[in-house]
Amino acid sequence: MCGIIGYVGERPAREILLDGLTKLEYRGYDSAGISLIHDDRIEAVRSVGNLSALRAKLGEAGVGGDGPNADDGAVATAQRPATTGIAHTRWATHGRVSEENAHPHYDSDDRLHVVVNGIVENYMPLKQRLAAQGSVFTSETDAEVIAHLLAAHYDGDLVSAVQAACHELEGHFAFVAMSLSEPELLVGARRECPLVIGRGEHEQFIASAVPAFLAHTRSVQYVENGEIAVLKPDGVTILTSVGETVQRPVEQIDWDEETAEKGGFQTFMLKEIHEQADAVAETIADRVARADGIDLNEQGSLDERLLADVRRIVIVACGTAYHAGLVGRYAIEEWARVPVEMDIASEYRYRNPVIGEGDLVIGISQSGETADTLAAMRLARERGARVLAVTNTMGSQATRDADGVLLTRAGLEIGVAATKTFVCQTAAMYLLGLRLAELRGTLSAERIAELVSEIRRLPHCIGEVIDGVGEQVARVADEHWRKDFFLYLGRHIGLPIALEGALKLKEVSYIATDAYAAGEMKHGPIALLDDSTPVVCIATDSPVLEKVVSNIQEVRARGAHVIALTTAGNEEIARHVEVAIAVPSIDWMLQPMLAAIPLQLLAYEIATRRGLNVDQPRNLAKTVTVE
Repeated sequence: MCGIIGYVGERPAREILLDGLTKLEYRGYDSAGISLIHDDRIEAVRSVGNLSALRAKLGEAGVGGDGPNADDGAVATAQRPATTGIAHTRWATHGRVSEENAHPHYDSDDRLHVVVNGIVENYMPLKQRLAAQGSVFTSETDAEVIAHLLAAHYDGDLVSAVQAACHELEGHFAFVAMSLSEPELLVGARRECPLVIGRGEHEQFIASAVPAFLAHTRSVQYVENGEIAVLKPDGVTILTSVGETVQRPVEQIDWDEETAEKGGFQTFMLKEIHEQADAVAETIADRVARADGIDLNEQGSLDERLLADVRRIVIVACGTAYHAGLVGRYAIEEWARVPVEMDIASEYRYRNPVIGEGDLVIGISQSGETADTLAAMRLARERGARVLAVTNTMGSQATRDADGVLLTRAGLEIGVAATKTFVCQTAAMYLLGLRLAELRGTLSAERIAELVSEIRRLPHCIGEVIDGVGEQVARVADEHWRKDFFLYLGRHIGLPIALEGALKLKEVSYIATDAYAAGEMKHGPIALLDDSTPVVCIATDSPVLEKVVSNIQEVRARGAHVIALTTAGNEEIARHVEVAIAVPSIDWMLQPMLAAIPLQLLAYEIATRRGLNVDQPRNLAKTVTVE
């Protein structure tokens, strides 16, 4: 996910900003940039790659007041160092990885600079309007529209311009802006994406996360959703969207640097579980901007001719990505009526698969570097199939090998056990399935609109789950953390969630688990059950729920302990199980995605009770780049 840092004060800003970006490196990025107000101009430098590349370019240009300018065409730097500036690390979503697409972005007159996290959903109509009014755009990003929109509203008062712009912007975002005309001022705005202020004496900081300024101050103020922050060297004012002043206490934090990187959570895994609502919001964002359909053709990364005439789809993936692909298979077949085959990439590459023209092979890989998945994708292309990469990493090998790309936009995930990348991959597969249905005319316009509305609800529903199930999950963990075997069961769309839940428990707690299609239980697994066995059942609303209830009754008859994931409002299931953990009521095809989250938390809680390192499970690597 992108990182923001801004500084206004009395000290030289350049090194403060660069150090802040260094502290945000753990979030992941592919390009970076910095803007500094210097006398009669704003100096900006952007680069692709890591921060050493940005430092090198700054040194070459002499930007920041630390030396003469080495660029023949640039203006020599003033002696007094800049004391106001903003900086950014970018994780590409809209537009390729390039200097032009890196932040900060600026208006046509180069007097207003801005750094942005998140997605501007209505950037295209805004861009068209502003271009018609004379704005000159230089990037492919949605973020640049904010700089030009601020300029359109600017009459010498940056705070008013930000307020006016926020009333026009749609999406979830946080940004910080500065103006050459008001050199001792930063203005930040937040909608959904995080923004936090660091308070100092005659200096103020604003960032997307506390680590960016932790070396300078432990006094913080939190900007809440919909608010605007006004920073000057001698103080901070927080305003509502209509300009009313908000009194917000200055809090003292006692985090060390590692805890700060984790956002105050004990582990990266727990932090990333709590980031899932925001991550899914990023994934769906502008893609569900239309109420009547899905848009996936993002800056040319996915030519929808890949989808229009597909006769068969083959999904290849490994591990957690394989489970997300299984969800996608059910959604695509249910909605778009395209036959879908699912294959483990490490097996597919050694088969002699029947594949060719008219087939679409979808390779799912969080990193875009998974060796087996890449090999399977290459084999498919060699035999004439078209290939779509579903990945979290712009510029990865998968994106270079594929005919089209669908980015999951989950941001960096440090915990080895995939959590937010799983829900984002699943959300991306839902989007793909619904877009295929739209292109093929297999769902009515009314049903498509209904499903778009339900997909838009996913981030809110995920937040409800995370906020609501903690105590129940903790009690289950207290009861069962010493057990040496768990069985997970699911049917239809619930099966991949059972598989994923079992995998999470294996990965972080080292407990033996098995996951089965519930209808297969009588074909062997039922022999494992006794009165010491915890059985986790995916029992959310679906056309096969009655069958799941029958399986639960069979489990209970053998004395096993049933923990069921159910739909809120369904009281029937609770009568058949020991623990019923409810997720919000949403379209039945989407509910299992929500059910995955309590299972992540259950694995986490059991592992921590066993004293294990959930972020670095033994024998596992985050990305499997070798066979």
